[in-house]
Amino acid sequence: MLDVYQYPKCSTCRGALRWLDAHGVKYQSIDIVESPPTARVLARVLEASGLPIAKLFNTSGQAYREGNYKEQLKTLSRADALAALASNGKLIKRPLLVSPQLCLVGFDAELYASHEAGLRAG
Repeated sequence: MLDVYQYPKCSTCRGALRWLDAHGVKYQSIDIVESPPTARVLARVLEASGLPIAKLFNTSGQAYREGNYKEQLKTLSRADALAALASNGKLIKRPLLVSPQLCLVGFDAELYASHEAGLRAG
């Protein structure tokens, strides 16, 4: 099953859900603030996506700014960064799509389309 960690008030998340619905992708919607992914899930997202850990942070969010994560990330260990993300869903770039086949961070219609088969396999 494809898990979509999203924030209902986020227009980007709503756009991603509309794209998934329009393409017949079945998913389980999870409020990223009420139930953020665990550090273990986030570690898997890092491995599967090949992104650097900084790309998992919602750099435009208030929690990111208030926590001074721009500076913190320069010295924060991977484990501590994952723990921070897992403790506050608003720190995480969204939406976050997680399935056994793939993990995608953020919404990009072209990227989703290029992985449509994997999303359907969810």
